[in-house]
Amino acid sequence: MSGIGKGELNVRPAPDGVMKDIADYVHDYKIESSAAYATARLCLLDSLGCAIEALRFPAARRLCGPVVPGTIVPNGATVPGTAYVLDPIRAAFNIGLLVRWLDFNDTWLAAEWGHPSDNLGAILAVADWASRERIANGEEPLTVHDVLTAAIKAHEIQGVLALENSFNRVGLDHVVLVKVASTAVVSHMLGLTREQTIDAISHAFVDGQSLRTYRHAPNAGSRKSWAAGDACARAVNIALLVRAGEGGYNSVLTAPTWGFYDVLFKGNEFAISRPYGSYVMENVLFKLVPAEFHAQTAVEGAIAINKRIQDAGRSTADISAVRIATQEAAVRIISKQGALNNYADRDHCLQYMVAVALLKGSLGPDDYTDDAAAADPRIDHIRSLTTVSEEPRYTAEYLEADKRSIGNTVEVDLSDGTTYAEAIDYPVGHARRRAEAQPLIAAKLERHLAGQYDDATVQKLVGLLTDHEGLTSLAVPAFMDVRIC
Repeated sequence: MSGIGKGELNVRPAPDGVMKDIADYVHDYKIESSAAYATARLCLLDSLGCAIEALRFPAARRLCGPVVPGTIVPNGATVPGTAYVLDPIRAAFNIGLLVRWLDFNDTWLAAEWGHPSDNLGAILAVADWASRERIANGEEPLTVHDVLTAAIKAHEIQGVLALENSFNRVGLDHVVLVKVASTAVVSHMLGLTREQTIDAISHAFVDGQSLRTYRHAPNAGSRKSWAAGDACARAVNIALLVRAGEGGYNSVLTAPTWGFYDVLFKGNEFAISRPYGSYVMENVLFKLVPAEFHAQTAVEGAIAINKRIQDAGRSTADISAVRIATQEAAVRIISKQGALNNYADRDHCLQYMVAVALLKGSLGPDDYTDDAAAADPRIDHIRSLTTVSEEPRYTAEYLEADKRSIGNTVEVDLSDGTTYAEAIDYPVGHARRRAEAQPLIAAKLERHLAGQYDDATVQKLVGLLTDHEGLTSLAVPAFMDVRIC
């Protein structure tokens, strides 16, 4: 017939290679690394402490709980530090929100940065709910060892995808990688086949992706603190939809015009620079102060300078200038001038974090609150004296696979011409300083749990940091139940 134009070619292609490789890794790869499991143990308990600490903040608490108050979910998943028993989708949102709220959980820095332990929101919710369903059916529950295995794989997927692919440079938030990684691992936990896991991953990519606008001036706001919880909830929802029979989209990444690459990634394909294994968990970064990670060494340096000033019998009131040399990423995302409007603004401002550390010799979650900022006008005064510039070596070594440093130099001039300087390449949470960090992680966990639990429970949980067999052999519901206040 004449007059019939050519339509789109409707031949279903094979699944995109990126999705197939992730599914193969999740279903087939056996984690052999004792270092990865040891680090995953620290990550799980450190993240627990972050979640419990977040409950002290009303802004976090008010977002928790069921969508409809009073909802009862048989065999539901529990939420740490609360009495909530929720469906796994809502539980994933709650747990992910709490782990991430204070920007204090572990970190991965590469072309894209992020927080791989965000995935624990989805992993713990599904592991707890699935285990309680199994117990109700007379079956064996999942163990914490299963949780750690899923965490290692989620860390790896998120981190490897982040190594060479900058989502922030196209305006997308890194929680897209939380959604993809969580979707992959919970699909396997829920018993989906390899083909169904590919289908689920395709939905994670076809899903609408978050813009980074809530992390940046002039729009920084608290959504950055629950975006990971949202990604976890979406991942669980996707996996359950596919388990119920929903199909996938094989060329979601590569489809001309309509695929992820053309629509959202400026036509570029993902670069995958290493095979999936356990590299990311082994090298993940722990936060020992609640500062955006590009600022960690700057805060360490500022704390050291405060001590040197005090030891010399001088006063921080004598500071006349502050200079910070940092990586390009820090200049781009956390260097801010002008008014800071809320908690989220302050904990992503390099100058603010350094100013507090210089003045107090410490930095804690409470230092970002409206009350703390308003009570100390010296903070803004120090900010006004501060300049920030890029140090090319820090930028280069930040991206080198055998270094991945996060360097900062802080220089402080006093009014008499005296200068104090601290240059730190690797923060205490870096893999190169892991032994130094472990007692600090224990102290951080104990500090977060204190006041929320009795002393015996606190010591039991802190003890699990070094009791690998005791932790990994626990059934997931037993681990979750010990956390209920």
